Amino acid sequence: MEGWARHIRRVVTTVTAAAAIAAAAPAAGEATVLAKGSRGDGVAKLNAKLAKLTYLPAGADSSRFTLGTHHAVVAFQKVNGLAPDGVVGPVTRSALRDASAPRPRVERDGRRVEVWRGRQVAVLVADGRVRRTVHVSTGRAGYRTPAGTFRVYRRERLSWSYVYDVWLPWAVYFNGGIAFHAHRRVPPYPVSHGCVRVPRPFAREVYDFARPRRVVSVL
Repeated sequence: MEGWARHIRRVVTTVTAAAAIAAAAPAAGEATVLAKGSRGDGVAKLNAKLAKLTYLPAGADSSRFTLGTHHAVVAFQKVNGLAPDGVVGPVTRSALRDASAPRPRVERDGRRVEVWRGRQVAVLVADGRVRRTVHVSTGRAGYRTPAGTFRVYRRERLSWSYVYDVWLPWAVYFNGGIAFHAHRRVPPYPVSHGCVRVPRPFAREVYDFARPRRVVSVL
């Protein structure tokens, strides 16, 4: 009897493990790993899923793994505590399957932007819901982006930084010289001099959302 019970436990364990592997596996015909340059139905499903979860703009269903897709995957991985490499392998694929959209951390009426320094993402909030989640890079050690509640006071499509002698595209100022702005290099860790770097594919979207007087909560 004990031998039979051990046999049943082994069978249950084997079936459970097989089910877990199957759940993480791609459907027939889909690539095992998706990354920049990938194409096909698997990428179209990925983009649609990322859009549903707020990591891509609504309606993003392209069959191409674009730079925007890469940054969206990085944001998803950071929010969910995964290695932020921008590659969709078995672990990220499994996490995507049962994922839900992020929720605001601040209870406040109206539209606002929240910057989650611990996760290195910014979320655009409207009507109590996160509308978009964007991968960002805030200030590095010695230049950490200050926490607090601020308001957008100036926006410039192309702003000149007199301090660093550089143009800042789609700049949205909310705390002195600190602004959201587009940048070609947005790594998954803090690297700026205090500003919030936004990937180029999403910088115009953040600019359009963060209108003058809009609240910015840096957490």
